Amino acid sequence: MLISILSLLIGFGLLIWSADTFTENGAKIARIFNISPLIIGLLIFGFGTSAPEMLVSGLAAFDGHPELSIGNAFGSNIFNIGLVLGVTAIIYPVTVEKTVLKKEWGFLFLSSLVAGFLLMDGFLSFLDGLTLLALLFLFLYYVFSESKKGNNSEIEVSEESIDNQGKGRIWTLLLVSLIILVSSARLVVWGGTNLALAFGVSDLIIGLTVVALGTSLPELAVAISSALKRQHQMIIGNIIGSNLFNTLGVLAIPGLILPFQIPEEVMNRDFIYMIVLTLLILVLSFKLKINRFGGIILLGVLASYLYQLVWI
Repeated sequence: MLISILSLLIGFGLLIWSADTFTENGAKIARIFNISPLIIGLLIFGFGTSAPEMLVSGLAAFDGHPELSIGNAFGSNIFNIGLVLGVTAIIYPVTVEKTVLKKEWGFLFLSSLVAGFLLMDGFLSFLDGLTLLALLFLFLYYVFSESKKGNNSEIEVSEESIDNQGKGRIWTLLLVSLIILVSSARLVVWGGTNLALAFGVSDLIIGLTVVALGTSLPELAVAISSALKRQHQMIIGNIIGSNLFNTLGVLAIPGLILPFQIPEEVMNRDFIYMIVLTLLILVLSFKLKINRFGGIILLGVLASYLYQLVWI
């Protein structure tokens, strides 16, 4: 019990440092290669901060706990929007570009609907996993196509302004901070899961709460750090990118490794909350800014969801 608590505390401490370093050097990469911060958020931050979910999903499926995997995927998406975007908007209102709502958010919402359609029969099959993975590759193709346009108007720093030694240090810090980010999240998940198991909590609930919260901590840390640095595109890019990787990548893993029957409450409760929160991104961005009141609404929806999980 003591070791589990210590792993939680150490994990939280490392998360704070690594998220700040990861955000700072990710922004520098955007400057060097003239890449939009949105693309950095979608790809580097989105994939990097979703790495814990993918790792946990794969390990859970291999260990014969696929329910933990799907709970992790849906739960992480719910926490990413309800907690991460909610808290970030309260700290500092998040600006959202119109093109993001038309393209990136649209792809996320469509992917969520496709995932829901595939799971309507109550079974996550190998073919379902392949379909989700194909959509993920389609998204990656889009991101790489956009990155070639070099449309970074927010930050203008030429590649020559940083020497090779400086570039090497930036890449090293980015990689090291990402490894620590993922590892510290894993520490939090391990400690939290052990504590939950000690109290006899089911795999699905562990995935939806402790593991989902733990694996969403990198997104939260990166989002808060980005908000303090006024990197709005990175915030929304991180959340949308991470949710896309969760929906298409994390959810595909148990289907490819160990197809299984989905608990009825997943579609009746968890999927509905995920869709509602995804729609709220669009609704609350009506004036192209999610303000503090919007953040409170997102936290309120998350609180309602947690109430259903714990007390109903």
